[in-house]
Amino acid sequence: MNSEVPVQGAFFINFTSLRDLMNGLLTYINDNEIKQVADKIIAGSRLSAEEGLILYNKGDLPLLGILAGITRRRINGNKAYFNRNFHIEPTNKCVYNCRFCSYHKPAGDPESWEYNHEQMLEIVRRFDSTDVTEVHIVGGVHPTHDIYYYAELIRKIKEHRPSLHIKAFSAIELDYMFTKAGMTIEEGLALLKDYGLNSIPGGGAEIFDAELRKKICAEKSSSELWLSIHETAHKLGLPSNATMLYGHIETYSHRIRHMELLRDLQDRTGGFNAFIPLKYKKANNSMGYLGEVSVIEDLRNYAVARLFLDNIPHIKAYWPMIGRETAQISLSFGTDDLDGTIDDTTRIYSMAGAEDANPSMSTKDISALIREAGFEPAERDSYYNIK
Repeated sequence: MNSEVPVQGAFFINFTSLRDLMNGLLTYINDNEIKQVADKIIAGSRLSAEEGLILYNKGDLPLLGILAGITRRRINGNKAYFNRNFHIEPTNKCVYNCRFCSYHKPAGDPESWEYNHEQMLEIVRRFDSTDVTEVHIVGGVHPTHDIYYYAELIRKIKEHRPSLHIKAFSAIELDYMFTKAGMTIEEGLALLKDYGLNSIPGGGAEIFDAELRKKICAEKSSSELWLSIHETAHKLGLPSNATMLYGHIETYSHRIRHMELLRDLQDRTGGFNAFIPLKYKKANNSMGYLGEVSVIEDLRNYAVARLFLDNIPHIKAYWPMIGRETAQISLSFGTDDLDGTIDDTTRIYSMAGAEDANPSMSTKDISALIREAGFEPAERDSYYNIK
């Protein structure tokens, strides 16, 4: 019986086995290193950091797409996931001044904002008559709001809508809250969980190399602290996502090392649901002179991430960041999740120059996007259970 693997859009390659497919492909590959890495991928073997670099440096994009497509189908079949979600961004006032950030505004700036509890609850109430399942809460690190301020916000949201999954606060926000309260990581996370926190997002990871962090986000919490917060969350039963900021001054070696640290942590805890590569956007920040990497580089990065991160089940293409068309194409380069409906509730990437200034898609829109790419739409909850 023949099998099918999508390569680009609705185009399919028919073959009798993965081995037959790869034997055909390998006849056109002249580089022995790439051949050896491809063989390991087909066998389902873990790639080393050196082999990840070979893919980045020598892998042609079509081959990376095929290999990543094989791997994503091995893990997730033909499904492409999405959920019904919205965001709350409490403030864009922040104690940190990251060079890549277009979101931070000082107090008094006409583009700054700071919502109180009632204003944030009003955002929640706007969705009372809808079937949303998740609220994503992340924003700037406010200088005066402490852990009890945010714990009380969680409690109020849960009282209003108990079934709503609350995914909230990057590790950078959490670090500031815990330090301000004089709490350990475990104490702070346990308190927030008691108030109703269900999971944490992956923001703030940026790039884990210490020297690079000094150049782009010197004030921000360390890589070790980010990893420690997520490891502790996992041990307390709070799953999380992981991110990586790419397309600035990092090298392929920095990206592979970043993913290797995430893979090592996932080996220990199994707590990451998804990996989300976040593209550096150049508008309205002090690193804009760098420009932005191409869509080809976006797709290369998604493919290598899928091939290297063998223990993180989902690779997410965050469509408000890269645009709908690129997100659709990325499904053929290893991604299997497009995030959610969002309903125009986030400004983080629109302020950095994202193509979609008012991000919102209906479930019908997302499903159509997925089907046009040759995949099966799968509406999920926050734990990737299909609804």
